[in-house]
Formats: sequence, C-alpha cells, structure tokens
Amino acid sequence: MSLTGTLRSWNDDRGFGFIAPTHGSAELFVHISAFPRDGSRPTVGEKLTYELGRGKNGQPQAVKAYRQAIGLQSEQPRTVQHPPRKHRSSLVVLIGLLLVLAAGAYSYNRFQQRDSTPQQSLAAQPERASPAAAVSRFNCDGRTHCSQMTSCAEAKFFLKNCPGTKMDGNNDGVPCEQQWCTSPFAK
Repeated sequence: MSLTGTLRSWNDDRGFGFIAPTHGSAELFVHISAFPRDGSRPTVGEKLTYELGRGKNGQPQAVKAYRQAIGLQSEQPRTVQHPPRKHRSSLVVLIGLLLVLAAGAYSYNRFQQRDSTPQQSLAAQPERASPAAAVSRFNCDGRTHCSQMTSCAEAKFFLKNCPGTKMDGNNDGVPCEQQWCTSPFAK
C-alpha cells in the first residue's frame, strides 16, 4: 500500500532522513537505499510516495520511496545502448590479431639483428688456428676488457689490433691469462 509524505530532514553525508506522513502519524525513518538508484538525491521539503516496511532493528521505516516530482519512471534503471555484440567482438578479434602481428614483426626484426651481429656469428663458427681467419672473424668494436671477450683467439686479436685494450696486465703478450688464455697452448 503506497503512502505519501514530506521529507522533513535529510543527512546527505550519512544517507538517511525522516518523512512526515501526510496522514499525520509520527515521523518515519528513510534510508537512501529505499530510493531508486538513478543518481538523484532527495531534498528537504519534497513530496514522497513510499511503502511501509521494517528496518533491521524491527522499527517501522519507509521502503520503495519515490520522489513525486520525478515520478515512478525513475524506478527503472537507465539503460545504456551498446553496439551490437557482433561488431564489438569483431573489433576485439581485429585488435588482437594486429597485436599478434606487431609482436611477430618485432620478434623477427630482433632475431635478424641478433643474427647479423659479429659476436653471435663467432660462437657459431669453429675455432681456426690461422691468423688470417681470425682477422676475418673479429673486428675492433670498442671492447677493451677480458670480461667482454668470448675466446682466447678473440682476446689475442684485440690485444694485437685494437688500441686501448686492457687485457695484458703483466705485459707478457698473453691476454686474459686468468680467464681465456690459461695454458701455453691456448688458441
């Protein structure tokens, strides 16, 4: 059964207030949850339509409250129009496909760059004893320390051909003695 009344007080911070019923009984508690969730807030002095119910403590309170100025139309939630599901899912698939293609192109490009660096091709080639072969496999690229080398042959090439190397601490002509060129027969 619908009743009417006027909102006498409202605490917006706490979300509740009191209704003075039109039929003259005692003021009635009303909580914000009794109103439709349409984004509007009740204001003091406004006419309300409500039903009588019981609160958590068993006391009477207003439930299913509507602001008469807005009417019952606010009871139904607003619906948002979405594009048809088919178009949205096609767009998601297209974006996913583009991301996969971009990742594949990036990976392929990185693979090509890595494959063309001299250091990677050195590891794939077997060690050769001839100095002419060493010249063709190595080039001065700014590395100066033993920790940057990958073999004794590479360290010897850098010591002999590249200025500014710091790989022969005792100046005996044998580079990287503690890391790469440990034995007198090291290549």
